[in-house]
Amino acid sequence: MSETIPQPSTDADVDTADVDTDVVETADVARNTIADGAVSAEVGLADASGSSDAVRTVTQLEEEGEIAADYIEELLDITDLDGDIDIDARDGRAYLSVNSSQESNLRLLSKPETVNALQELTRIAVQAKTGVFSRLILDVGGSRQAREAELAQLVERAAERVEGGAQSASLPSMSSYERKLVHDLVAARGLVSQSEGEGSDRHTVITRA
Repeated sequence: MSETIPQPSTDADVDTADVDTDVVETADVARNTIADGAVSAEVGLADASGSSDAVRTVTQLEEEGEIAADYIEELLDITDLDGDIDIDARDGRAYLSVNSSQESNLRLLSKPETVNALQELTRIAVQAKTGVFSRLILDVGGSRQAREAELAQLVERAAERVEGGAQSASLPSMSSYERKLVHDLVAARGLVSQSEGEGSDRHTVITRA
């Protein structure tokens, strides 16, 4: 099946103030141009890592990271944003971190919705090169750490409700990666969690053990 992978704009005059909006809009275009049955960021993945994918070797994951790094580097060059890219491979995923050691406008790409959209575009770019669905995780300017802190707070409040007598507590819909983080946080508190719902509505429900 042929796919058209949106590439970063090559216009000479790029207004970096609009970069985050452009990335989100381009991700929407990407979703709409992939035919039904093609792999998207979440469809077809169970919460347990590797349950619907063949085990990827470290070498394969590093290859994903290199392809993704090339894609992100092109975007940074076009938009004149400064950032250092680090690649890691663990737990069956490639991880790509974009950070800057100095004050820069990289924060334009660090908004949660922008990072998620850019991650989806990067996954599609990797899949176009490898022919295999990518579960790559992208972090820009520490955005993932900030999100993990938010998830910890959500779990804390939900767990307190359950421990206070509530039969269950539901969290907002999240990606499979975020739900996995939530499951680990819930288990550490001695509670039970499971995912419910389908597609974009899939979320975590916490109950007593």
